[in-house]
Amino acid sequence: MIKTDILIIGAGPTGLFTVFEAGLLKLKCHLIDALPQPGGQCSEIYPKKPIYDIPGFPEILAGDLTKNLLEQGKQFEPGFTLGERAETIEKQDDGTFIVTTNKGTKHHAPVVAIAGGLGSFEPRKPAIEGIADYEDKGVEYFIKDPEMYRNKKVVISGGGDSALDWSIFLADVASEVTLIHRRNEFRGALDSVEKVGELKLLGKINLITPAEVKGIHGNGKVESVTVVKEGEAQILETDHFIPLFGLSPKLGPIANWGLEIEKNAIKVDNSLNYQTNIPGIFAIGDVNTYPEKLKLILCGFHEATLMCQAAYRIINPGKKYVLKYTTVSGINGFDGTRKEAPKAVVRAIEA
Repeated sequence: MIKTDILIIGAGPTGLFTVFEAGLLKLKCHLIDALPQPGGQCSEIYPKKPIYDIPGFPEILAGDLTKNLLEQGKQFEPGFTLGERAETIEKQDDGTFIVTTNKGTKHHAPVVAIAGGLGSFEPRKPAIEGIADYEDKGVEYFIKDPEMYRNKKVVISGGGDSALDWSIFLADVASEVTLIHRRNEFRGALDSVEKVGELKLLGKINLITPAEVKGIHGNGKVESVTVVKEGEAQILETDHFIPLFGLSPKLGPIANWGLEIEKNAIKVDNSLNYQTNIPGIFAIGDVNTYPEKLKLILCGFHEATLMCQAAYRIINPGKKYVLKYTTVSGINGFDGTRKEAPKAVVRAIEA
C-alpha cells in the first residue's frame, strides 16, 4: 500500500506543478499515470512543439516544460506509479480513499486530485479486419522511439500534422517511408506539406493518394499491407504500419467513480477550491469544467495552487496556514535541501 498526503491522478503539467505547491505546505504527493513517463500530452504527443503562453517563457518546448516541472518538484520527492491506470476508488470510514490501478497497485490518501488532462487518450483505429492481432507486432499508434524504425520499411497512414511530421522525420531513419492518405489534400501545416512534396521528388518518401490501407498480412508480425487506390489493390511489403488518425480523449474508469460529469469533464466548485461533488476529491486542469472554464496550462497551475490550500485544511483540521512568499521564507525540500534568497549584508560607509 502506497501512502501519501495527496494522490494525484495524472502526471501532466498541472499534476507536476501540484507537487511543488503541496511541498510548500509540507504535503507529500504521489502521482499515477497510464503513460510510461511523466508529462502527459506534452511528452507523449508534442514534446518538440513550442508553447507560447507560459508566464515568464516567451517560448518553451513542451518537453522542456516537463523537464523543468520535474526539476522544480524534485526536492519534494514525489512518488510515481507510471504505466498504470487508476481503476477504482473506495472511500474508507475515516474519509480517506484507496485507489487501485488496473495492475492492482493500491494507494491510500486523505485527498485525491484528478489532474488527468483531457482523460486517457485512445488512438482512433482504422476499421481494418484483424488489426488488433498485429498491435505491438508492427502496428503502432504512437511513435515513442524513432530508432525502432532504423533501416526498416515503414507505412504511415493519415493526413494531419502527425502523419506529415513523422514521415519527414523517418525519411532519414527508415530504409523506406510510404505515406498514404485517402485524399490528395492534407490538413497539416503548409511547410510540412511542401517538405513532403520535396522529399517525394527526391525519392525519400513514397506518396500514395488518394488511397487507403485495407488489409494487414503477416505471420506473427506485420509483413505487408493491402493498399487500395481508385479501386485497384496492391500489396506493399513493410515492417511497420503506423496509422496516425488522431486521438480520442476519454475519462476512462474515473467516469464510474460517482463524480458529476458534464460533456466528458468533471464538474467542480470554482468559487472555492475546485472540489468535486465528493468531499476530498478535487479535479484540476483540463479534466474539470465550470462556468467560463479555459483549458490552458496556466489555468491548471492556478487551480492546483488553490486546491493545495484546501487539501492542507483537510489534512490539518483546525491548523491555520500563514501564506509566506518563497522570496521571504525560502524553500525547504523533503530531501534536506534549502533554497533561499541571499541575505542582505549590512555595511557601514566611512565618512
